[in-house]
Amino acid sequence: MRLRAAAPGKVNLSLFLGGTRADGRHRLVTLFQSLSLADELELEVTEDAVDTVECRGVDGENLAATALAALRARGWDGPPVRIVISKRIPVAAGMAGGSADAAATLRLAMALAPGRAEEVDQIAAELGADVPAQLLPGLALGTGAGELVEHFEPLPEHAYVVLPADVELSTPEVFREADRLGLPREQSVLEARYAELVEVLGSGRRLPEHLLINDLQPAAISLCPWCADALAAVREAGAEHALVSGSGPTVVGIWWGAGARGRARDAAERLRADHPRVVVADPVSAEYGAPSLL
Repeated sequence: MRLRAAAPGKVNLSLFLGGTRADGRHRLVTLFQSLSLADELELEVTEDAVDTVECRGVDGENLAATALAALRARGWDGPPVRIVISKRIPVAAGMAGGSADAAATLRLAMALAPGRAEEVDQIAAELGADVPAQLLPGLALGTGAGELVEHFEPLPEHAYVVLPADVELSTPEVFREADRLGLPREQSVLEARYAELVEVLGSGRRLPEHLLINDLQPAAISLCPWCADALAAVREAGAEHALVSGSGPTVVGIWWGAGARGRARDAAERLRADHPRVVVADPVSAEYGAPSLL
């Protein structure tokens, strides 16, 4: 048996940063949007004694393998599997590529041999703040350290231009730089931004500019000045909004309204000479990441 699932990357349309919790994580109010820029995972049932996860060209910790091992440790009794990950999401780029792969692995495993949903949720939260939102791709509002997730209906028509960088940023280093710069907000401010986001998301309106904020952006620029140049380039290409994605250094531009994808595509062509890795991406929902038979 063979299954396939897309693992969409994400952009944080809002990321409001609070202080640290007792577990060392920062409090967040953040709005995740899954994108059509996605890795692809293929699962095959094997006769081997153990599971294997392959991700060519990527070294270090593999969250997909960690997710699968955590399922086994909780008694998941699916047959041994081989998972092959084809990477398209930039690595260490603020788009949660590793988290997306872990979430897609959990979706594939549950499609192969269903287990207890609450255990999958627990594993996702243990793997990192981005994984719970990626379990069900789409538009999701995260609180806590990002692991408490509420899902919402899609935003009005819009499209993205994604500018990957040629360098990587360490998420812990970006958070440390944010602390050094004094960027965290008071808890009362986070609560106010959360209430505003819930109101707007429930109304079906596009996000106002004052909510399209990434509090980690100054820290990412401080560590990677390329981000500032990329933001300026995207704005000059016509984006209505431009921001660093998550902890960076990837930069995204947003176009709203009818024909947004065409305008984003035209902008990408103008940017391609200086940014050859530029990609046009669409917002996607849960169906995009659903496992299917091969």
